[in-house]
Amino acid sequence: MDYPIITLRTCGTQLSCNESPRSVLDVLESHNVVVEYQCREGYCGSCRMRLLKGSVVYHQKPLAFIQDGEILPCCCRPDGDIEIGLMGVSQAPS
Repeated sequence: MDYPIITLRTCGTQLSCNESPRSVLDVLESHNVVVEYQCREGYCGSCRMRLLKGSVVYHQKPLAFIQDGEILPCCCRPDGDIEIGLMGVSQAPS
C-alpha cells in the first residue's frame, strides 16, 4: 500500500505517512517538525498553513476561518500526496 507523502516547500523535505495518519499535524510531529497549535480540533486556527499541491480531508468542518489554499493540519489528513508551505515552523533537533 502506498501511503501519502507530505513535501515541505520551504526545505524540500519529504515526510512519509508510514500508516494512515490521524492528521497532518501528527505526521509533522512524528518527523520532529515543530508546529504552533493550541486546540487540535480546528477551533483556534493557530496551526494554519498553505496547501500548495494536493488535497486534504477534514475529520469535521473546522470552526476557525481558513481562506482558499489554507489548511488546519490539526484536523485534516492528506488525501494523497500533498505539498505544504510552512510559516514560522522549525525542525526540532534530532
